[in-house]
Amino acid sequence: MKNIFEIAKAWGIEKVSVHGDYMAKVENSGNGGMGRDGKLVLVTAMTSNKSGVGKTTISIGLADALNSIGCKTMLALREPSMGPVFGIKGGATGGGESQVFPSDEINLHFTGDFHAIAQANNLLVSILDNHIFQGNELDVDTQKIFVKRCLDLNDRSLREISYKINDQVVTSGFVITAASEVMAILALSENLATLKENLGNILVALSKKGEPIFARDLHAEEAMTILLKDALKPNLVQTLQGTPALVHLGPFANIAHGCNSVAATNFALSHADYCVTEAGFGSDLGAEKFLDIKCRVMGKQPNAVVLVVTLDVVKEQGEGDFVRGFENVKKHIENCKFFGLPTVVALNLHRTDDMNEIEKLKQMCVDAGVKTVLCDAFGGGAKGCQELAKEIEKMCKSESKLNFAYSLDEGIEDKINDIAKKIYGAGSVVFSDVAKEKIALAKRLGFEKFFVNIAKTQFSFSDNKNLLGAPQNFEFHVTDIEIRSGAKMIVAIAGGQILLPGLAKKSNYLGMKIDADGTIEGII
Repeated sequence: MKNIFEIAKAWGIEKVSVHGDYMAKVENSGNGGMGRDGKLVLVTAMTSNKSGVGKTTISIGLADALNSIGCKTMLALREPSMGPVFGIKGGATGGGESQVFPSDEINLHFTGDFHAIAQANNLLVSILDNHIFQGNELDVDTQKIFVKRCLDLNDRSLREISYKINDQVVTSGFVITAASEVMAILALSENLATLKENLGNILVALSKKGEPIFARDLHAEEAMTILLKDALKPNLVQTLQGTPALVHLGPFANIAHGCNSVAATNFALSHADYCVTEAGFGSDLGAEKFLDIKCRVMGKQPNAVVLVVTLDVVKEQGEGDFVRGFENVKKHIENCKFFGLPTVVALNLHRTDDMNEIEKLKQMCVDAGVKTVLCDAFGGGAKGCQELAKEIEKMCKSESKLNFAYSLDEGIEDKINDIAKKIYGAGSVVFSDVAKEKIALAKRLGFEKFFVNIAKTQFSFSDNKNLLGAPQNFEFHVTDIEIRSGAKMIVAIAGGQILLPGLAKKSNYLGMKIDADGTIEGII
């Protein structure tokens, strides 16, 4: 690895705060930068399995490949959560010849962003509890508290908690840090002024008269912003090939919006001719939220989309039937076309792939109306993605217009219906009584024009993880609603999706080791 100062200097990044030799924070200069207005490339994928489809690895390989053919490119990736690192998936910094480094530090504490988010979030809850304890001047209804604590680990026992304040029992719980409203606000804020305003707009509770109580009513936003002032700055690291990578915020597209920060993406676009970014999981999750939420905030759209497809996962989606499994890929292709963006399929090769099946899969993608290239980012790095890079260079020369899944002027139920029917393939949406009650509250408080963020399983288009392939005309069940007024977002929880994961019986931590010299094995 090169010293991070070398990377920064080579790319005209003047202000950095170093964290050791290989990591740094960059000053958030937005589109000031080098005066560039780079092309934006979004990497999404087919429906995932528990091991993923290889989206991050392809993103890294593509960025390296674009640089290798003379296209000045930076990466903008989401920051890994420690929950999956110790749980099911392990590390999230790519693999093989396409990795970002230093991978161990990135996958663990990194520069402390997630810790700062958790502290700011938990400070807000503590301030609210203290306000009630000290006399409750705002007349907070302790049965109508909306903010929850968070932590960046899987811990099912903390999903529901209860405690006492002045002999009043408060029922609450924890969410994983990535699913917290503070994470969403930080990822969607461009500067400290916007961040502070958005933090102040967090709906924390209702009064006993039913009036909204915001974080600003508790005077919490200044202290929260102080805790987050450095976390707002994007993190600069590098790939194996020396491509600058801004790894910053925003994982968990199944329960959060799943995109890296607006600040990091804008920074990359202002310092390079191309920015390769990713959105978590499939076109139905991360890509939909990237396009319907983040693109609206940024005022920009991707110039090209890469849809990552893996042979083994196609077979899994068809429960062993290759052709039936392709229906899942076909639906993702249709989604990309619905959004109106130029799309290429990247077939992510594995050593165990049957090349005859790969060729059949490639032809099926072509027959579905998309250009398709083979990619070996893991084994070949930049060389394994050069054909994809050349295709992206061509695609970025064409003009396109982004179509949104819903209008912000629609009602909350209509927005949810639009996403479920247009993007998932649902026939109808069923709202629980709890969800209806909270939607009515959101309307009463004037939040109807907010974004919608649907939290659902990543393993299916539906809200049932066992409904594989490309199901059609199913019932989509919205079981709860969370109002995120600071992030201007309504979170619709489908199928009882859990916002704090638990550890599996055979979790990834079981394979980790550290020797006497501090060398770590087993994270990736």
